Amino acid sequence: MNKNGFEILNHNNRPNAKDYIKFIFSDFFELSGDRLYGDDSSVICGIALIDKIPVTVIGQLRGKTIYEKINYNFSMMSPEGYRKALRLMKQAEKFHRPIICFVDTIGAYPGVSAEEHNQASAISNIIMEMLYLKTPIITVLIGYGGSGGALALCVADKIAMLEYATLSVISPKAYAEILWKDTSREQEAIELLNMTSDVLLEQKIIDKIILEPNIGAHSDPLETSKRIKEYLISELKSLNGMNGSILSKKRQKKYMNMG
Repeated sequence: MNKNGFEILNHNNRPNAKDYIKFIFSDFFELSGDRLYGDDSSVICGIALIDKIPVTVIGQLRGKTIYEKINYNFSMMSPEGYRKALRLMKQAEKFHRPIICFVDTIGAYPGVSAEEHNQASAISNIIMEMLYLKTPIITVLIGYGGSGGALALCVADKIAMLEYATLSVISPKAYAEILWKDTSREQEAIELLNMTSDVLLEQKIIDKIILEPNIGAHSDPLETSKRIKEYLISELKSLNGMNGSILSKKRQKKYMNMG
């Protein structure tokens, strides 16, 4: 990723999951809470329609303003968020609704409260459960895909990435801080981590790159949403007719064969 791509990824007006939900789906109804402890504002969950198909939508939120960034905990989900997402996934399976995930996070929240509420268990549990869900799962990476915080929503039948999105075992900023003690070298870290869409498609980690408008998704959110919607409808039509047990087994095989 060149400097221009890095700037596009970090643009303050880059669309987030709420924007795509607004432009892609109709009749979105938000559902909150994990039914165990509380809610998590860094992830939005609900049910909606896309091309008259009922779906469950789960989206990680990265804010644009300082207020939004604080409210969304800088895109870092807590255990309550992962349990909320899993609750909605289980509900989707029960009512035979496909699941659509939007990934955009620098990583899971590493604070004391998250550890007290068993963050590691929440992430590992949702990863395991997604392998066995008997309903279609499609994930679209729209920004940063950092560490286990992103992986927890990436166990899908189909994974697409926006052209300038990233996916890695560690966020580039954390990598730069650990390796060089210098977060200004974030762009250099992106190159070393092989986390860009072209590399991940070549490695068969993802299935599709969704091209962004010339100067990035922020320049034309409606066009970007249109391209994502076309991809989602196409994949839903191919996945919706499949037997749930076969879907689950194919998903398990896909991830067992990685690496």
